[in-house]
Amino acid sequence: MLAMMNQHSQAETNQITLTTLTTPLSLERAFNLALQQNRAILKSRAEVESSHGVVIQTRAVVIPKVQATGNYTDYDPKSIESFPVPGVGTPHQSWNTGLQLVQSFYEGGRMSSALRTAKLTREQSLLQHQTVLADTLLAVRVAYYDVLVAAQQIIVREASVNLLGKEQDDQQRRLDAGTVPRFNVLRAEVAVANAKPALIRARNAHRVAKNNLANLLGFDLPREVGEDIPLQLTDTLELPPVQFELSAAIGQALANRTEIAALRKAELLRKEDIVNARSGMLPSVQGFAGWGWRNSSFTTDLAREVDGWQVGAQMSWNIFDGNLTRGKIVQAKAQQEKARIELDDSASKIELEVRTAYSEFVGAREVLESQKKVQEQADEALRLAKARADAGTATQLDVLNAETALTEARTTQVQAQRDYAVAVSKLERSIGKP
Repeated sequence: MLAMMNQHSQAETNQITLTTLTTPLSLERAFNLALQQNRAILKSRAEVESSHGVVIQTRAVVIPKVQATGNYTDYDPKSIESFPVPGVGTPHQSWNTGLQLVQSFYEGGRMSSALRTAKLTREQSLLQHQTVLADTLLAVRVAYYDVLVAAQQIIVREASVNLLGKEQDDQQRRLDAGTVPRFNVLRAEVAVANAKPALIRARNAHRVAKNNLANLLGFDLPREVGEDIPLQLTDTLELPPVQFELSAAIGQALANRTEIAALRKAELLRKEDIVNARSGMLPSVQGFAGWGWRNSSFTTDLAREVDGWQVGAQMSWNIFDGNLTRGKIVQAKAQQEKARIELDDSASKIELEVRTAYSEFVGAREVLESQKKVQEQADEALRLAKARADAGTATQLDVLNAETALTEARTTQVQAQRDYAVAVSKLERSIGKP
């Protein structure tokens, strides 16, 4: 029965997944699915929850503690010295219990530092989570564009095979009519055969790209789904023109990137570590208040109890701890310096990342603009080559070359659209755009 229920539940899960897969997928919906299901984002969310536990632990030093104690002891009667009193036994058992409230008043600066550390830890965790979100959504965006470009490449390669197939049929008809030699047909057949591997590779690239996108979206694919996932993307590779200015982009990156903000929090946390280390050289003061119960010391009846309140204060101070505190201070200062260097290094790397992304954006934009009229020109060149071949002023090789040039123009244009879209995405990510 349990096995049947599990199978039914699995069937429902698979049905939901299949429905989700076949639902038209926009880029915005892909983002939403990744936010809900992507494993890297889910792990980062768990890290945020874990850091919340660290925050609670850090604040514990400033919060009062309630302690309950209890003790029972039985002594060997022969080991107890007492004044001999006729008719009175010597108590050899004792017990005590109590309830006490303890509050720290001074911990050498640790209490105020704990509050600052808790705030910084929470803020750092959220910034690190935002970094994971940004990186994951960029990966989703690029994977989405990869599926689109792979689908377009299939169309281009299919058109090329069909075009060459028509040329083969035309040469076969001419051979049957006795107007061309057998060599022309063989050349057309070779051209078709050479074009088919590119189509096969394009279809395989499309399948791989869809699998990669599905993995980033966190899909658990049902077993009945084959290697060709039925994803239907609705967006296109065409993006409106955008403008970036390099110096402004670098300034935005240094101001907006969550990686830099998280490292600033890390540097401040290392400063708090120095405060905590130095607290070992200062006294610790606590106050306490409570109520206690114990058995009477003047009777062997354990049920005879004495109770009452107690209030007091205590102080401890390690005058010399064998240089333990000094070693902690040296370590904390070194860690703080390391955090400062990491911050500077990260800022330098982010500036390089922006410059690289900007260069790729400029190159992709120039390539895309250069390809705007190329396909139209290639179409016209093929038309003219066919017309000249029909008139007998051009050879079959001219037609095949024109067909190859048209395929290359279409392939380059599609790839240029993808490269431009990816370059814009990476540049926006590098400047920390939400």
